[in-house]
Amino acid sequence: QVQLVESGGGLVQAGGSLRLSCAASGSISRINAMGWYRQAPGKQRELVALITSSGNTNYAYSVKGRCTISRDNAKNTVYLQMNGLNPADPAVYSCNARVAWTLIIYWGQGTQVTVSS
Repeated sequence: QVQLVESGGGLVQAGGSLRLSCAASGSISRINAMGWYRQAPGKQRELVALITSSGNTNYAYSVKGRCTISRDNAKNTVYLQMNGLNPADPAVYSCNARVAWTLIIYWGQGTQVTVSS
């Protein structure tokens, strides 16, 4: 089992920044990739950014250049730095962890990001 706890969401003005954190615990040695996803009301959940165990990253086109995903292996934590937040960004942001060689995916509970104009 893997437990994921997100934090760092909140209310920010348009153009502002937030850093989201996702702390993993449990059987983390089995994780080969972690990602941030978001879901706005009435919309499907979409990938925001992904980082593999080897450090490769992938970003949604809508956030490329504004967001950076990173990880601190010593803290078992993945971060999502978001800059230039705009009205298209408000959503519940959730992190997930994929277990190597399986279809198992663990999810955190999510953290709300709100952007005021």
